[in-house]
Amino acid sequence: MGRKWMNIREKKAKTDQNTSRIYAKFGIEIYAAAKSGDPDPESNQKLKFVVDRAKTYNVPRHVIEKAIDKAKGGDDETFQELRYEGFGPNGSMIIVDALTNNVNRTAGNVRAAYGKNGGNMGVSGSVSYLFESTAVFVFNGEDADEVMMGLLEAEVDVREVLQEEDQIIVYGEPTEFHSIKEALENIGISEFEVAEIEMLAQNEVTLTGDDLRLFERLIDALEDDDDVQKVYHNVDLED
Repeated sequence: MGRKWMNIREKKAKTDQNTSRIYAKFGIEIYAAAKSGDPDPESNQKLKFVVDRAKTYNVPRHVIEKAIDKAKGGDDETFQELRYEGFGPNGSMIIVDALTNNVNRTAGNVRAAYGKNGGNMGVSGSVSYLFESTAVFVFNGEDADEVMMGLLEAEVDVREVLQEEDQIIVYGEPTEFHSIKEALENIGISEFEVAEIEMLAQNEVTLTGDDLRLFERLIDALEDDDDVQKVYHNVDLED
């Protein structure tokens, strides 16, 4: 599973380059999570998860607090979580997670992005069964065995702990996200490069030439949409 970190790292690096868009998208996600329950991260696990993720992308505290304060106010704006699945060039598969206050707008934009860039939308479940929801943590470190021992002593169930050069990657069940993060913090891990729940493809494909260029254009079009929060795919970008 370690090679999949290459795709996650590339996506994270690309996202980090567009800070204003990151802040805007996290602002919406934090607002929606706070609006769905208690606006206190300590008593709202969904909100806590989003805030923790936002911190790994260096979203400023004032952006987080502004979104939570908006949810505490009388704003009645509501957002829906949507998932679109589809196909790109030459066997590539793509999952799009969106958060929107206008379903028709988002569905039309996502469908257009697929259609204009060599892809097509599928029905719900058409590709997601070939992906696995996984909690992923990445942080600086040089002793994966020590980290594994710490997690075992904390009685936290993880799938895999890997060493990739000077970084350690921990894969676990999505339901164990908070337990794994807390256990890692208790053994001295204070900063995470990635703390996410990802949809990881069970099998990857390699694209070259025009297929790769078309695929990258499709991904860019999807990620540029303001309603799209995350895009997952099965293309090996290691090279």
